[in-house]
Amino acid sequence: MDTGESSTEPQTPRADTAPPPRRGWRRWAMDTRPLRIPAYRRLWSSTIVTAVGSQLTAVAVPKQIYDITGSSAWVGAASMAGLLPLIVFALWGGAVADTMDRRKLLLITNSGIAVTSVLFWLQAVTGLHSVAALMGLLAVQQAFWGLNSPARNASIARLVPEDQLPAANALGSTVMQTGQVMGPLLAGVLIPVIGLPELYLLDALALCVTVWAVYRLPSLPPLAKAVARRAGVREIVEGFRYISAHKVLLLSFLADIVAMVFGMPRALFPQLASETYASYNEGVALGLLFAAIPIGAVVGGLFSGTFSRARRHGWMVIGAVVAWGAAVTGFGLSRSLWIAVVFLAAAGVADMVSMVFRGAILLSAATDEMRGRMQGVFTVVVAGGPRLADVLHGTAGSVFGPRAAVAGGGLLVVAVMLGLAFAFPALRRYRI
Repeated sequence: MDTGESSTEPQTPRADTAPPPRRGWRRWAMDTRPLRIPAYRRLWSSTIVTAVGSQLTAVAVPKQIYDITGSSAWVGAASMAGLLPLIVFALWGGAVADTMDRRKLLLITNSGIAVTSVLFWLQAVTGLHSVAALMGLLAVQQAFWGLNSPARNASIARLVPEDQLPAANALGSTVMQTGQVMGPLLAGVLIPVIGLPELYLLDALALCVTVWAVYRLPSLPPLAKAVARRAGVREIVEGFRYISAHKVLLLSFLADIVAMVFGMPRALFPQLASETYASYNEGVALGLLFAAIPIGAVVGGLFSGTFSRARRHGWMVIGAVVAWGAAVTGFGLSRSLWIAVVFLAAAGVADMVSMVFRGAILLSAATDEMRGRMQGVFTVVVAGGPRLADVLHGTAGSVFGPRAAVAGGGLLVVAVMLGLAFAFPALRRYRI
Protein backbone atom coordinates (compact mmCIF):
# COMPACT_ATOMS: atom_id res chain seq x y z
CA MET A 1 0.00 0.00 0.00
CA ASP A 2 3.00 2.31 0.24
CA THR A 3 3.91 2.18 -3.43
CA GLY A 4 2.51 5.61 -4.27
CA GLU A 5 0.24 6.25 -7.22
CA SER A 6 1.02 3.36 -9.52
CA SER A 7 -0.56 0.37 -7.78
CA THR A 8 -3.03 -1.32 -10.12
CA GLU A 9 -4.39 -4.09 -7.91
CA PRO A 10 -5.46 -2.49 -4.63
CA GLN A 11 -6.17 -4.90 -1.85
CA THR A 12 -8.06 -4.40 1.36
CA PRO A 13 -5.56 -4.63 4.24
CA ARG A 14 -5.87 -7.72 6.30
CA ALA A 15 -7.48 -7.33 9.70
CA ASP A 16 -5.27 -7.58 12.74
CA THR A 17 -5.33 -11.10 14.12
CA ALA A 18 -6.07 -11.15 17.84
CA PRO A 19 -4.90 -7.61 18.65
CA PRO A 20 -3.53 -7.32 22.17
CA PRO A 21 -5.97 -5.81 24.66
CA ARG A 22 -5.34 -2.18 25.48
CA ARG A 23 -4.64 -1.40 29.10
CA GLY A 24 -4.99 1.63 31.36
CA TRP A 25 -6.02 4.92 29.78
CA ARG A 26 -5.52 3.48 26.28
CA ARG A 27 -8.76 1.52 26.70
CA TRP A 28 -10.59 4.84 26.57
CA ALA A 29 -8.49 6.78 24.07
CA MET A 30 -9.10 6.96 20.34
CA ASP A 31 -8.29 3.79 18.42
CA THR A 32 -5.51 4.83 16.03
CA ARG A 33 -4.86 1.46 14.38
CA PRO A 34 -5.98 2.69 10.92
CA LEU A 35 -3.22 5.32 10.98
CA ARG A 36 -0.68 2.47 10.79
CA ILE A 37 -1.83 1.93 7.20
CA PRO A 38 0.11 4.43 5.03
CA ALA A 39 -2.64 4.90 2.42
CA TYR A 40 -5.33 5.62 5.01
CA ARG A 41 -2.94 7.92 6.87
CA ARG A 42 -2.52 9.98 3.70
CA LEU A 43 -6.27 10.20 3.14
CA TRP A 44 -6.80 11.17 6.78
CA SER A 45 -4.06 13.81 6.70
CA SER A 46 -5.69 15.39 3.66
CA THR A 47 -8.96 15.49 5.61
CA ILE A 48 -7.29 17.60 8.32
CA VAL A 49 -6.47 20.32 5.79
CA THR A 50 -9.91 20.11 4.18
CA ALA A 51 -11.72 20.30 7.52
CA VAL A 52 -10.06 23.53 8.62
CA GLY A 53 -9.73 25.11 5.18
CA SER A 54 -13.37 24.58 4.25
CA GLN A 55 -14.41 26.37 7.43
CA LEU A 56 -12.19 29.34 6.57
CA THR A 57 -14.07 29.76 3.31
CA ALA A 58 -17.39 29.02 5.04
CA VAL A 59 -16.78 32.06 7.24
CA ALA A 60 -15.18 34.29 4.60
CA VAL A 61 -17.93 34.01 1.95
CA PRO A 62 -20.89 35.07 4.14
CA LYS A 63 -18.70 37.78 5.73
CA GLN A 64 -17.85 39.21 2.32
CA ILE A 65 -21.45 39.02 1.13
CA TYR A 66 -22.64 40.81 4.25
CA ASP A 67 -19.92 43.46 3.84
CA ILE A 68 -21.11 44.09 0.26
CA THR A 69 -24.88 44.07 0.87
CA GLY A 70 -25.38 44.72 4.59
CA SER A 71 -28.18 42.13 4.36
CA SER A 72 -28.51 38.80 6.18
CA ALA A 73 -31.10 37.80 3.60
CA TRP A 74 -28.37 37.72 0.94
CA VAL A 75 -26.24 35.60 3.25
CA GLY A 76 -29.10 33.10 3.55
CA ALA A 77 -29.66 33.13 -0.20
CA ALA A 78 -26.00 32.30 -0.75
CA SER A 79 -26.31 29.30 1.55
CA MET A 80 -29.22 27.97 -0.47
CA ALA A 81 -27.34 28.67 -3.71
CA GLY A 82 -24.72 26.19 -2.57
CA LEU A 83 -27.20 23.54 -1.40
CA LEU A 84 -28.74 22.56 -4.76
CA PRO A 85 -25.39 21.92 -6.52
CA LEU A 86 -24.22 19.94 -3.49
CA ILE A 87 -27.30 17.68 -3.62
CA VAL A 88 -27.26 17.16 -7.39
CA PHE A 89 -23.53 16.53 -7.69
CA ALA A 90 -23.34 14.36 -4.56
CA LEU A 91 -25.91 11.98 -6.07
CA TRP A 92 -24.19 12.02 -9.46
CA GLY A 93 -20.75 11.90 -7.85
CA GLY A 94 -21.71 8.73 -6.00
CA ALA A 95 -22.54 7.07 -9.31
CA VAL A 96 -19.30 8.36 -10.86
CA ALA A 97 -17.29 7.00 -7.91
CA ASP A 98 -18.65 3.53 -8.67
CA THR A 99 -17.55 3.60 -12.32
CA MET A 100 -14.03 5.06 -12.27
CA ASP A 101 -10.81 5.03 -10.29
CA ARG A 102 -11.71 6.83 -7.04
CA ARG A 103 -8.18 8.15 -6.62
CA LYS A 104 -8.43 9.85 -10.02
CA LEU A 105 -11.82 11.32 -9.11
CA LEU A 106 -10.39 12.65 -5.83
CA LEU A 107 -7.48 14.24 -7.72
CA ILE A 108 -9.85 15.98 -10.15
CA THR A 109 -12.25 17.24 -7.51
CA ASN A 110 -9.64 18.33 -4.97
CA SER A 111 -7.88 20.24 -7.74
CA GLY A 112 -11.20 21.83 -8.68
CA ILE A 113 -11.83 22.91 -5.08
CA ALA A 114 -8.31 24.40 -4.91
CA VAL A 115 -8.82 26.33 -8.18
CA THR A 116 -12.14 27.66 -6.86
CA SER A 117 -10.36 28.94 -3.75
CA VAL A 118 -7.84 30.72 -5.99
CA LEU A 119 -10.76 32.35 -7.85
CA PHE A 120 -12.27 33.42 -4.51
CA TRP A 121 -8.93 35.07 -3.75
CA LEU A 122 -8.76 36.79 -7.16
CA GLN A 123 -12.24 38.31 -6.91
CA ALA A 124 -11.46 39.57 -3.41
CA VAL A 125 -8.00 40.98 -4.12
CA THR A 126 -9.23 42.78 -7.26
CA GLY A 127 -12.15 44.36 -5.39
CA LEU A 128 -14.84 42.89 -7.66
CA HIS A 129 -17.60 43.34 -5.02
CA SER A 130 -20.02 41.08 -6.92
CA VAL A 131 -22.52 38.99 -4.97
CA ALA A 132 -23.42 37.12 -8.17
CA ALA A 133 -19.77 36.12 -8.64
CA LEU A 134 -19.50 34.96 -5.03
CA MET A 135 -22.68 32.90 -5.29
CA GLY A 136 -21.54 31.41 -8.59
CA LEU A 137 -18.15 30.43 -7.17
CA LEU A 138 -19.84 28.99 -4.08
CA ALA A 139 -22.13 26.89 -6.28
CA VAL A 140 -19.12 25.56 -8.25
CA GLN A 141 -17.20 24.82 -5.06
CA GLN A 142 -20.14 22.91 -3.56
CA ALA A 143 -20.54 20.97 -6.81
CA PHE A 144 -16.90 19.85 -6.59
CA TRP A 145 -17.42 19.01 -2.92
CA GLY A 146 -20.49 16.94 -3.83
CA LEU A 147 -18.41 14.98 -6.33
CA ASN A 148 -15.52 14.60 -3.89
CA SER A 149 -17.24 13.45 -0.71
CA PRO A 150 -18.74 10.12 -1.93
CA ALA A 151 -15.44 9.03 -3.47
CA ARG A 152 -13.47 9.99 -0.36
CA ASN A 153 -15.77 8.14 2.03
CA ALA A 154 -16.22 5.09 -0.22
CA SER A 155 -12.43 4.71 -0.48
CA ILE A 156 -12.04 4.04 3.24
CA ALA A 157 -13.35 0.47 2.98
CA ARG A 158 -10.64 -0.28 0.38
CA LEU A 159 -7.89 1.02 2.65
CA VAL A 160 -8.68 -0.46 6.07
CA PRO A 161 -9.99 -3.87 7.20
CA GLU A 162 -13.64 -4.21 8.13
CA ASP A 163 -13.07 -4.49 11.88
CA GLN A 164 -11.29 -1.11 11.84
CA LEU A 165 -14.02 0.79 9.96
CA PRO A 166 -15.54 2.28 13.17
CA ALA A 167 -12.08 3.44 14.28
CA ALA A 168 -11.38 4.96 10.85
CA ASN A 169 -14.74 6.74 10.87
CA ALA A 170 -14.07 8.03 14.38
CA LEU A 171 -10.72 9.44 13.26
CA GLY A 172 -12.25 11.16 10.24
CA SER A 173 -15.33 12.46 12.05
CA THR A 174 -13.23 13.84 14.91
CA VAL A 175 -11.09 15.79 12.46
CA MET A 176 -14.17 17.21 10.71
CA GLN A 177 -15.78 18.22 13.99
CA THR A 178 -12.53 19.78 15.19
CA GLY A 179 -12.45 21.77 11.96
CA GLN A 180 -15.95 23.07 12.68
CA VAL A 181 -14.72 24.38 16.03
CA MET A 182 -11.21 25.59 15.12
CA GLY A 183 -11.87 26.81 11.56
CA PRO A 184 -14.32 29.61 12.46
CA LEU A 185 -12.20 30.61 15.47
CA LEU A 186 -9.10 30.77 13.27
CA ALA A 187 -10.99 32.77 10.63
CA GLY A 188 -12.21 35.21 13.27
CA VAL A 189 -8.64 35.77 14.44
CA LEU A 190 -7.10 36.02 10.96
CA ILE A 191 -9.62 38.27 9.16
CA PRO A 192 -8.71 41.42 11.14
CA VAL A 193 -5.00 40.61 10.81
CA ILE A 194 -4.53 39.49 7.19
CA GLY A 195 -7.90 40.32 5.57
CA LEU A 196 -10.41 38.31 3.51
CA PRO A 197 -8.34 37.97 0.29
CA GLU A 198 -5.42 36.41 2.14
CA LEU A 199 -7.79 34.06 3.99
CA TYR A 200 -8.96 32.69 0.63
CA LEU A 201 -5.35 32.37 -0.52
CA LEU A 202 -4.40 30.52 2.65
CA ASP A 203 -7.17 28.01 1.99
CA ALA A 204 -6.02 27.57 -1.63
CA LEU A 205 -2.40 26.94 -0.59
CA ALA A 206 -3.46 24.47 2.08
CA LEU A 207 -5.51 22.56 -0.48
CA CYS A 208 -2.32 21.92 -2.46
CA VAL A 209 -1.27 19.68 0.44
CA THR A 210 -4.54 17.79 0.04
CA VAL A 211 -3.94 17.26 -3.68
CA TRP A 212 -0.41 15.94 -2.99
CA ALA A 213 -1.68 13.53 -0.30
CA VAL A 214 -4.35 12.17 -2.66
CA TYR A 215 -1.79 11.88 -5.50
CA ARG A 216 0.21 9.47 -3.33
CA LEU A 217 -2.76 7.16 -2.73
CA PRO A 218 -2.82 3.81 -4.54
CA SER A 219 -5.04 3.36 -7.56
CA LEU A 220 -8.64 2.53 -6.55
CA PRO A 221 -10.39 1.23 -9.71
CA PRO A 222 -13.76 -0.57 -9.53
CA LEU A 223 -13.44 -4.14 -8.27
CA ALA A 224 -16.27 -5.55 -10.38
CA LYS A 225 -15.16 -7.17 -13.64
CA ALA A 226 -17.99 -5.73 -15.68
CA VAL A 227 -18.79 -2.22 -14.54
CA ALA A 228 -20.93 0.04 -16.69
CA ARG A 229 -18.67 2.87 -17.84
CA ARG A 230 -21.32 5.54 -17.39
CA ALA A 231 -22.93 7.36 -14.50
CA GLY A 232 -26.36 8.62 -15.40
CA VAL A 233 -29.86 8.84 -14.00
CA ARG A 234 -30.39 5.08 -14.30
CA GLU A 235 -27.34 4.37 -12.16
CA ILE A 236 -28.50 6.88 -9.55
CA VAL A 237 -31.95 5.25 -9.48
CA GLU A 238 -30.27 1.84 -9.11
CA GLY A 239 -28.60 3.19 -5.99
CA PHE A 240 -31.96 4.11 -4.44
CA ARG A 241 -33.35 0.69 -5.39
CA TYR A 242 -30.37 -0.92 -3.72
CA ILE A 243 -31.09 1.03 -0.53
CA SER A 244 -34.76 0.04 -0.55
CA ALA A 245 -33.83 -3.62 -1.04
CA HIS A 246 -31.38 -3.62 1.89
CA LYS A 247 -33.29 -2.65 5.00
CA VAL A 248 -30.25 -2.12 7.20
CA LEU A 249 -29.00 0.57 4.80
CA LEU A 250 -32.42 2.19 4.58
CA LEU A 251 -32.78 2.19 8.36
CA SER A 252 -29.33 3.71 8.84
CA PHE A 253 -30.38 6.63 6.64
CA LEU A 254 -33.73 6.92 8.40
CA ALA A 255 -31.96 7.01 11.77
CA ASP A 256 -29.98 10.07 10.71
CA ILE A 257 -33.04 11.76 9.19
CA VAL A 258 -35.02 11.21 12.39
CA ALA A 259 -32.22 12.56 14.58
CA MET A 260 -31.47 15.62 12.48
CA VAL A 261 -34.92 16.68 11.23
CA PHE A 262 -36.74 16.28 14.54
CA GLY A 263 -33.84 16.89 16.91
CA MET A 264 -31.45 19.54 15.51
CA PRO A 265 -32.49 22.77 17.28
CA ARG A 266 -29.85 25.20 15.95
CA ALA A 267 -32.46 27.47 14.29
CA LEU A 268 -33.73 28.31 17.77
CA PHE A 269 -30.33 29.12 19.27
CA PRO A 270 -30.59 32.89 18.58
CA GLN A 271 -34.04 33.12 20.18
CA LEU A 272 -33.00 31.04 23.19
CA ALA A 273 -29.85 33.14 23.65
CA SER A 274 -31.95 36.31 23.47
CA GLU A 275 -34.81 35.19 25.71
CA THR A 276 -34.05 32.19 27.92
CA TYR A 277 -30.33 32.84 28.50
CA ALA A 278 -30.19 36.62 28.08
CA SER A 279 -29.04 37.10 31.69
CA TYR A 280 -25.75 35.35 30.79
CA ASN A 281 -24.89 37.86 28.00
CA GLU A 282 -26.60 37.14 24.72
CA GLY A 283 -23.44 36.97 22.60
CA VAL A 284 -21.67 34.60 24.95
CA ALA A 285 -24.77 32.41 25.22
CA LEU A 286 -25.14 32.21 21.43
CA GLY A 287 -21.49 31.26 20.95
CA LEU A 288 -21.67 28.55 23.59
CA LEU A 289 -24.86 27.06 22.13
CA PHE A 290 -23.37 26.80 18.65
CA ALA A 291 -20.04 25.43 19.90
CA ALA A 292 -21.39 22.86 22.38
CA ILE A 293 -22.44 20.11 19.96
CA PRO A 294 -19.20 20.02 17.89
CA ILE A 295 -17.12 20.24 21.08
CA GLY A 296 -19.02 17.26 22.50
CA ALA A 297 -18.45 15.39 19.23
CA VAL A 298 -14.71 16.07 19.41
CA VAL A 299 -14.59 14.80 23.00
CA GLY A 300 -16.50 11.70 21.92
CA GLY A 301 -13.99 11.15 19.14
CA LEU A 302 -11.00 11.54 21.43
CA PHE A 303 -12.42 8.86 23.72
CA SER A 304 -13.81 6.69 20.92
CA GLY A 305 -11.78 3.74 22.19
CA THR A 306 -14.67 3.20 24.60
CA PHE A 307 -16.98 2.18 21.76
CA SER A 308 -15.18 1.85 18.40
CA ARG A 309 -14.50 -1.90 18.84
CA ALA A 310 -18.17 -2.74 19.41
CA ARG A 311 -19.49 -5.33 16.95
CA ARG A 312 -23.25 -4.77 17.34
CA HIS A 313 -23.30 -1.79 15.00
CA GLY A 314 -27.08 -1.68 14.71
CA TRP A 315 -27.65 -1.39 18.45
CA MET A 316 -24.94 1.27 18.67
CA VAL A 317 -26.80 3.42 16.13
CA ILE A 318 -30.12 2.90 17.91
CA GLY A 319 -28.66 3.73 21.30
CA ALA A 320 -26.82 6.79 20.00
CA VAL A 321 -29.91 8.27 18.32
CA VAL A 322 -32.02 7.67 21.42
CA ALA A 323 -29.31 9.29 23.56
CA TRP A 324 -29.24 12.26 21.15
CA GLY A 325 -33.00 12.69 21.51
CA ALA A 326 -32.84 12.44 25.30
CA ALA A 327 -30.01 15.00 25.48
CA VAL A 328 -31.88 17.42 23.21
CA THR A 329 -34.96 17.02 25.41
CA GLY A 330 -32.86 17.86 28.47
CA PHE A 331 -31.50 20.91 26.66
CA GLY A 332 -35.00 22.11 25.86
CA LEU A 333 -36.05 21.82 29.51
CA SER A 334 -32.94 23.60 30.86
CA ARG A 335 -33.18 27.15 32.18
CA SER A 336 -29.51 27.29 33.16
CA LEU A 337 -27.13 28.05 30.30
CA TRP A 338 -24.41 25.81 31.72
CA ILE A 339 -26.74 22.85 32.13
CA ALA A 340 -28.00 23.48 28.59
CA VAL A 341 -24.43 23.43 27.27
CA VAL A 342 -23.75 20.15 29.08
CA PHE A 343 -26.82 18.57 27.48
CA LEU A 344 -25.80 19.84 24.02
CA ALA A 345 -22.27 18.51 24.51
CA ALA A 346 -23.75 15.14 25.50
CA ALA A 347 -25.80 15.28 22.30
CA GLY A 348 -22.55 15.89 20.41
CA VAL A 349 -21.01 12.75 21.93
CA ALA A 350 -24.09 10.75 20.91
CA ASP A 351 -23.92 12.22 17.41
CA MET A 352 -20.28 11.12 17.10
CA VAL A 353 -21.20 7.55 18.07
CA SER A 354 -24.05 7.59 15.56
CA MET A 355 -21.80 8.93 12.76
CA VAL A 356 -19.15 6.31 13.46
CA PHE A 357 -21.46 3.31 13.24
CA ARG A 358 -23.78 4.59 10.52
CA GLY A 359 -20.68 5.17 8.41
CA ALA A 360 -19.36 1.70 9.22
CA ILE A 361 -22.69 0.12 8.25
CA LEU A 362 -22.73 1.95 4.91
CA LEU A 363 -19.21 0.76 4.11
CA SER A 364 -19.56 -2.83 5.31
CA ALA A 365 -23.15 -3.66 4.29
CA ALA A 366 -22.86 -2.31 0.73
CA THR A 367 -20.84 -3.92 -2.04
CA ASP A 368 -17.91 -1.97 -3.45
CA GLU A 369 -19.71 -1.24 -6.73
CA MET A 370 -22.49 0.48 -4.72
CA ARG A 371 -20.45 2.27 -2.04
CA GLY A 372 -20.05 5.49 -4.00
CA ARG A 373 -23.80 5.84 -4.50
CA MET A 374 -24.45 5.04 -0.84
CA GLN A 375 -22.02 7.79 0.15
CA GLY A 376 -23.66 10.18 -2.30
CA VAL A 377 -27.02 9.68 -0.62
CA PHE A 378 -25.30 9.95 2.77
CA THR A 379 -23.85 13.35 1.76
CA VAL A 380 -27.30 14.58 0.73
CA VAL A 381 -28.88 13.38 3.99
CA VAL A 382 -26.15 14.99 6.10
CA ALA A 383 -26.42 18.28 4.18
CA GLY A 384 -30.20 18.39 3.84
CA GLY A 385 -31.38 17.08 7.22
CA PRO A 386 -30.22 20.03 9.33
CA ARG A 387 -31.62 22.51 6.80
CA LEU A 388 -35.05 20.83 6.97
CA ALA A 389 -34.69 20.95 10.76
CA ASP A 390 -34.09 24.71 10.57
CA VAL A 391 -37.44 25.16 8.81
CA LEU A 392 -39.31 22.74 11.11
CA HIS A 393 -37.89 24.08 14.38
CA GLY A 394 -38.20 27.69 13.30
CA THR A 395 -41.90 27.15 12.58
CA ALA A 396 -42.55 25.09 15.71
CA GLY A 397 -40.67 27.62 17.85
CA SER A 398 -42.92 30.40 16.60
CA VAL A 399 -46.06 28.38 17.38
CA PHE A 400 -45.20 26.61 20.63
CA GLY A 401 -42.25 28.58 21.93
CA PRO A 402 -38.57 27.63 21.57
CA ARG A 403 -38.16 25.49 24.68
CA ALA A 404 -41.30 23.45 24.01
CA ALA A 405 -40.29 22.97 20.36
CA VAL A 406 -36.82 21.73 21.32
CA ALA A 407 -38.02 19.37 24.08
CA GLY A 408 -40.86 18.06 21.92
CA GLY A 409 -38.49 17.40 19.04
CA GLY A 410 -36.14 15.46 21.31
CA LEU A 411 -38.96 13.30 22.64
CA LEU A 412 -40.12 12.68 19.08
CA VAL A 413 -36.63 11.45 18.15
CA VAL A 414 -36.68 8.95 21.03
CA ALA A 415 -40.19 7.69 20.22
CA VAL A 416 -39.69 7.37 16.45
CA MET A 417 -36.25 5.73 16.73
CA LEU A 418 -37.48 3.14 19.24
CA GLY A 419 -40.51 2.50 17.03
CA LEU A 420 -38.29 1.92 13.99
CA ALA A 421 -35.95 -0.34 15.98
CA PHE A 422 -38.69 -2.64 17.16
CA ALA A 423 -40.78 -2.55 13.99
CA PHE A 424 -37.81 -3.44 11.76
CA PRO A 425 -35.37 -5.92 13.35
CA ALA A 426 -32.78 -5.67 10.54
CA LEU A 427 -31.00 -2.76 12.17
CA ARG A 428 -30.85 -4.11 15.71
CA ARG A 429 -29.65 -7.50 14.43
CA TYR A 430 -26.84 -6.06 12.33
CA ARG A 431 -23.32 -6.81 13.54
CA ILE A 432 -19.90 -7.62 12.08
